Amino acid sequence: MQDSNYFVNVEDMRKREYLGQLELMVLLAVMRPAGDAYGVLISREIAERSGREVALASVYAALERLERKGFITSALGEPTAERGGKARTYFEPTASGVKEARNAHATLLGLSRGLPGLEGETA
Repeated sequence: MQDSNYFVNVEDMRKREYLGQLELMVLLAVMRPAGDAYGVLISREIAERSGREVALASVYAALERLERKGFITSALGEPTAERGGKARTYFEPTASGVKEARNAHATLLGLSRGLPGLEGETA
C-alpha cells in the first residue's frame, strides 16, 4: 500500500501553488506599503530593494497570477485628475498570501543555511 501513498502525495503536490521568483518579489513588494500598493510603486519597490529593473507588464502579469492564486486582492481607487480621470488599481495581500510569503522565506533560509559562499564563507 506504500505505492498508493506516493500517488496521493504527487496529487497533493500538483494542487499546490508554488511561487516563481518574480511572483515572490511582487508579493513581498505588495506587502511592504500600507494599503497603497499599485503597479508602478510595486515596480519601483522591486528595483530599489533588489537592484533589478522589472518591466511593468511583467509586474502586472505577476499580479494577475497572484490574484488568481488567492494571494492578493485588488480594488479600484478614486479617479484622479493627475491620471486623466483614471483610477489606480491597488493591491493587498491576503492571509494566505502572507502565509505563502512566510513559507517561501523559511524555505529559502533553510535551503541556504550552511552553504559556502552564502554566509560569508568561501567555497
